[in-house]
Amino acid sequence: MFDWRWDFTWEILPRLLVATGNTLMAAGIGYVIAIFLGLACALAQRTPSMIFAMTAREAVEFIRSTPLVLQIFFVFYAGPEFGVRLSPWVAGMIAIGLHYAAYLSEVYRGGLESVPKGQWEAATSLNLSTARTYFRIIIPQALPASVAGMGNYMVGIFKDTPMLSVIGVAELMHTANAIGSQNYRYLEPYTIVGTIFLLISLLSTAVIRSFDVWVHRKLGMN
Repeated sequence: MFDWRWDFTWEILPRLLVATGNTLMAAGIGYVIAIFLGLACALAQRTPSMIFAMTAREAVEFIRSTPLVLQIFFVFYAGPEFGVRLSPWVAGMIAIGLHYAAYLSEVYRGGLESVPKGQWEAATSLNLSTARTYFRIIIPQALPASVAGMGNYMVGIFKDTPMLSVIGVAELMHTANAIGSQNYRYLEPYTIVGTIFLLISLLSTAVIRSFDVWVHRKLGMN
């Protein structure tokens, strides 16, 4: 029978809740970076300029083909070699945002390619600019096909935040490790952290499904 200490649980819970807020902030800001940068990368790959499109495509493939932990180390430790000195928090959020931007760009690309070519032809016949065509016609129609993938990566970015502990970011796992090493008890902090990750992941999944249904209903696709 395992030796669970409730007094120790209540003692460490406030620290873990603060760390939960830090984790959510890192995941949230990183995801916002990924959303916008991923869209920029997806659109860059569709530009008429072959050089520009190829550069964007190769950058996406490079990021997707290298591990996140290496990218975190590179941004934080190699950045100063280029005159860019960042705090662990900023470096971590930028690295995780860049990493998931590459994956979201592929989600967006699939969504954009699902829009019928007739929509482009209609926009061209109306003499709409490229920007207006994308943001008023194409992207709204690509959104339903992209929501599920975007949601999966939102959960994924949250579950990958423990990697930020390698540069000292005080997220959930970093705090749990610190508590365990200080008190020589790992059962309670690791169990609580696992439960928090599970609950937030389940809640995020439910929100994503509801948003997906809402988008389809709003666009009359149900």
